[in-house]
Amino acid sequence: MNDLKLQLARDTFSGDKFATEVTGIEIVAVADNYAKCELSIENRHRNTVGAVMGGAIFTLADFCYAVAANAEKLSAVTESAHIMFLNQVRGKKLIAEAHCLKSGRRNCFFEINITDELGTNVAIVTEVGCKIDDLKDRSSK
Repeated sequence: MNDLKLQLARDTFSGDKFATEVTGIEIVAVADNYAKCELSIENRHRNTVGAVMGGAIFTLADFCYAVAANAEKLSAVTESAHIMFLNQVRGKKLIAEAHCLKSGRRNCFFEINITDELGTNVAIVTEVGCKIDDLKDRSSK
């Protein structure tokens, strides 16, 4: 069943061309109010001093939130987000895990932890989502 949910998420979010094609983020796990995404770091993700660009890290976190918050149906958009950068990336891959802290009638609250494959805590992101009517009927895909 989880394989089916994972494939549905991959199919649905393949439409997010910036995250999946330009940035290269992959969805690796999905469950209710949870997602795990990965990004293999390439030169295109680095800034002028050679560090991984904060925008690449935030894009990974925001995409992971979107997958977790919309695993059942496309109905939540980001209302606000806050990122705290903790450490420089030491590894070659970034891993994001989004966990729902609370899901209410109109809002949802998520925490996204970003690490590298070496276990370095890179960033913590909190996102508040606003639930709106279905954004897109998945049956039309």
